[in-house]
Amino acid sequence: FSRTPREGGNDRKFSRTPREGGEERSFSRPRREEGGNDRKFSRTPREGGSERSFSRPRREEGGNDRKFSRAPREGGNERSFSRPRREEGGNERSFSRPRREDSRPFGERREERSFSRPRRDSFGSDGPKRIVKSRSTKPKAKSDDGMVRLNKFISNSGVCSRREADEYIVAGLVSVNGEVITELGTKIKQDSDVRFNGERLKGEEKVYLLMNKPKDFVTTLSDPNADKTVMDLIAGKCAQRVYPVGRLDKQTTGVLLLTNDGEMADRLTHPSNMHKKIYHIVLDKNLSGTDFNAILEGITLEDGPVNADSLAYVDGEKTEVGLEIHSGRNRVVRRIFEHLGYRVKRLDRVFFAGLTKKNLRRGQWRFLTEQEIAMLKMGAYE
Repeated sequence: FSRTPREGGNDRKFSRTPREGGEERSFSRPRREEGGNDRKFSRTPREGGSERSFSRPRREEGGNDRKFSRAPREGGNERSFSRPRREEGGNERSFSRPRREDSRPFGERREERSFSRPRRDSFGSDGPKRIVKSRSTKPKAKSDDGMVRLNKFISNSGVCSRREADEYIVAGLVSVNGEVITELGTKIKQDSDVRFNGERLKGEEKVYLLMNKPKDFVTTLSDPNADKTVMDLIAGKCAQRVYPVGRLDKQTTGVLLLTNDGEMADRLTHPSNMHKKIYHIVLDKNLSGTDFNAILEGITLEDGPVNADSLAYVDGEKTEVGLEIHSGRNRVVRRIFEHLGYRVKRLDRVFFAGLTKKNLRRGQWRFLTEQEIAMLKMGAYE
């Protein structure tokens, strides 16, 4: 049952198959198409008849064995697999270097460059060159050629702020080189003959004065109805013409800044800036707890709601309070207490824009220090 008939009548074991030429071989060995030599299963035939290990690939040209890590190279020289072959010549080079088209001298070959560098047609002087424009160090000329706005010129002269200067210009009180100017935004030269109410103005050095304003002095440049103004306190003592920053009413005392710097005056007095001010207030009667809380929570005056940032009794006396506020409305402190039925007997401003009246008696003044001026210019205050 285990054997099958064979053509020719010869019997063989089931494990053997017929072979051309009549020779029997083991079933475990494959028969070869050419030649009669047996070899191990791990070996394959090779051109030229030489045996080699199965782990080695055969080479198309030549009979020399090489390591698997090496690739054939034109000319027959062996090199490392990690190095790329060159098209011409047999010298080995590093894989990191680009392949050259020819072996001409360096000066005649195309220039090697990185991807980020512009390409040049020739290394020699005949090729195009990169043109680098030199950066000019000469400062750009201003388009105004030294021109300045008229309202700024007036403000810098110490007459008033820019906003007030605009009002004077529209009113026809300002002339330039003998011609009355009423158009806002007019620019003039620094050496122009600018007159306000017939008096010639000139640019002056910026000065800043701190005064402890006394009672009964009006905060203005001039007032025909006032007996005394704050300008009387510095008359003949300051060469520059300065004007008050903000207003303190006739009966109010304390910190007052005077300057001829119109820009700074605008910053300090503009309502949107909301600079902190602290007042010492003496009332005609005790301030009740209900009214105390109402001032902190906010009350409504004829020109809108207002509230204090901080409020406290002074030395336990309920007729004296310290009030901190940012609002810059006219007579706002007096109007707060008058709205609640109190009369302000004394009102003293002890703090304004980071400045205090320390070491200044009533009616005295002094120039600001460099540190105080820098603080105002940088706005490093509440």
